[in-house]
Amino acid sequence: MSVDVKKLFNEELPAALTKNADDAKSIGAKYQLNITGEGEWAVDVSDTGPSVKAGNGPADCTITISGEDFQQLIENPTANAMPLFFAGKLKVEGNPALGMKLQKLFGYK
Repeated sequence: MSVDVKKLFNEELPAALTKNADDAKSIGAKYQLNITGEGEWAVDVSDTGPSVKAGNGPADCTITISGEDFQQLIENPTANAMPLFFAGKLKVEGNPALGMKLQKLFGYK
């Protein structure tokens, strides 16, 4: 099932973070997500968050991935994250341990 990436970051994720604000802040990081062909978003789940904003922002961890590969990652993060990473299709800059916590964000409803 294909995910509408813009809707995910502009509507669904901000609403889910608002509902789960305290738990989201426990992640304690700022992310920059660059999804080629879709857009760029700054996600703040630190003490100053939670928030999701289009564009660039300060980040502890920056993730760069193509729109097509992001679809695979969202469909099954546990199975697809490492193969995408080792194939060079999922680029992580900054603190790589924070990249592992990113899955928690997309689990919020």
